[in-house]
This record gives sequence, structure tokens and C-alpha cells, in this order.
Amino acid sequence: MSAVSENGLKVLALVTDSFGGHGGIARYNQDLLSALALSSRVSDVLVVPRHGATANDDLPNAVHQTSPRPGRVSYAGRALAHALSRTSFDIVFCGHLYMSPLATLISVTLKKPMWLQLHGIEAWECPGVLVRAAADRAALVTSVSRYTRHRFLEWANVPPERVRVLPNTFEPRFAAGPKPDYLTRRHNLHGRRVLLTVSRLAASERCKGHDRVIAALPRILERIPEVIYLVVGDGDDRQRLEELAQTTGVAHVMRFAGHVPHTELPDYFRLADVFVMPSTQEGFGIVFLEAAASGLPIIGGNRDGSADALAEGAIGTLIDPDDAPQLVGAICNALDCRALRTDRAAIERFGLQNFTAHVDDLVRSLN
Repeated sequence: MSAVSENGLKVLALVTDSFGGHGGIARYNQDLLSALALSSRVSDVLVVPRHGATANDDLPNAVHQTSPRPGRVSYAGRALAHALSRTSFDIVFCGHLYMSPLATLISVTLKKPMWLQLHGIEAWECPGVLVRAAADRAALVTSVSRYTRHRFLEWANVPPERVRVLPNTFEPRFAAGPKPDYLTRRHNLHGRRVLLTVSRLAASERCKGHDRVIAALPRILERIPEVIYLVVGDGDDRQRLEELAQTTGVAHVMRFAGHVPHTELPDYFRLADVFVMPSTQEGFGIVFLEAAASGLPIIGGNRDGSADALAEGAIGTLIDPDDAPQLVGAICNALDCRALRTDRAAIERFGLQNFTAHVDDLVRSLN
């Protein structure tokens, strides 16, 4: 079955969060849907988000987005209403595994194929019968990393050739530059060496590795006493981390920046000397790419999708996140030798131009 109509591909995109939202999934969806809209084979993308803020008017050409509808039943009703109000959709894009039963219902009703997106941990273990059956019906599955693809194929009854890897990308505004004076003053960092982690501080995502870095700080300070650990991001786990810093005796070298404006984020990367996120359950980690593009030495875990983001060590240093001495050594070595040591060609493989071309190839593969 051809997915492309006479006037170009029309996509119905069911997503958890997208334009107007924050966080890794929202940003990935923004990049993917923007790239879809740039494809010469796409004429229209209707985005139906469940969460996030209402998008402003600055949407890519050919992209339209409805207002969020958080309730499960009301969201399903909204998605079905949009699907049935038009008969010209060519494909149903499902932006999260747990939305696949609804997306499958719509794709079967419209007799159009479904494209399923995998972000990470949600696809690592076998889900319930309904979700598994829905995933198996996908005409195309894209995964942010090889690691997630491998874990998905361990339980899914999907031909491997239908499961493609589409890694994150990064925006051109992330680039190396001098430390911004206004942030140095804001966080009292003059003369300091800055470790940086950027992520949500969610109690449900304690796998990011903040605890490990805080625990390592006393030994790091013995070797490099001018170190500051700067944490960008906010959430319901922040208070616990602040208390952990107190009990560990390192609160005086911690800086919790909270949620920072989208426009300031590139400057926070430039403010740092080393980026560290020794996670254990990362689907990919777009922040690794943003840090690499900003010229930072990077330290990540070797147990999850971080290895894909760091190009198996070409972009940064991979460590066992539970090996405390290894983490201390990697951080101290990176602080002692801040010169850029990453493979620029490896970083550019994840650039926006390559990402857009990859999405266009996927669109063409639907014929």
C-alpha cells in the first residue's frame, strides 16, 4: 500500500508533548515533525498532543497543532474526532509506545499505516498484551538508539528491517564560545571549574546520576578544590538532592539553577568545563549532543542509550556509572585537560541537516 496521496503525504501525529512543550521527548518530536514538514513528499502534519503548553503561532510551515487534552478519554475522543473528520490522512504517526493501541485503532479504521516512535525505557521491557499487539502492527518503527531498538526486538514480533534507528539531533545554536559573564556573576562562579548536568529532576527519573556525582564530589574536591557542580533543571526530586548535598557535606559547592529559559540554555553549556551525566536508563540523551556541540568534554554511562549519543566513545568518555573511583577519575582527568578531544565528524553526524535527510528517507521508504 502506498502511503502517499496524489497531493503529498498527510500525517496525523499523536504525541505526548510537542511544540510549546519542554523536555527531551517534546524536543525530539519538534525536530522530527519539523523535518517531516520539510520533506518534499509531505503536504500537511496535524499534531495532536496530550500534554504540554498550547503552541504559539511560530509553527513550521505545513504543521498544525491542536491544544493539549490531558485526560485519557478526552484525548482519545479528540484524536478520533480529528481522524474521522478528514479522510485524506495517509499515515498515523504514534509518538509513544503507550499510545499505540489508540494509534492502531485509528490506522485500522482509516486503513492507513502506522509509524511508531520509541524513545527509550518504555520499550525496554515487554508491555501488556494490548500494547504489544498494537506495536506489532506498525508499518515502520523508529528508535532513538540501537540499544532501545535491541531491547524492543527482544519482545516485539516485528521484522527487524521495519525497525530503524533515528537518533536525536541538536540545534545549530549550540556551539562553543566564551563563558558568559552574566551567568558567571549570577551563580558566583568566578575562578571556579564547573561540572554541569542538564536534565529534569524527577523522582521517577533518578537514573540520571546526580546522586553519583554528588557522592563523588568529596574526593574530587580533594584534587580540584575549586570545583562547582551546577545542576540545570527542576522537578519534584530537587529537594531530595539538595538534602543529599547537605548530608554529603558538599552543599557549598552545589548550584541548583532550576528551569532555565530556552534562550539561555546554550550559554549554560558554554559556562561549564565538563558535562557529566552517568545515567543507567537513558534512551539516548540529547543533552550529550548539545554539550559536545558546545565543545565540552563529556562523561556518560556505558549501560544504556548514552553509548549511542557518545558514538561509542568518539564524542565522550563512557564509564561504568556504578564504579565510583572510575567516575572520580574521569571527572578529574576531564577537568585537568579541558581541550576539546572529541571527534567533530562524529558530532556532525547528528547535525540537523543529516537528521532532516534521514527523516526524508524514512518518508520515502513508506511507499
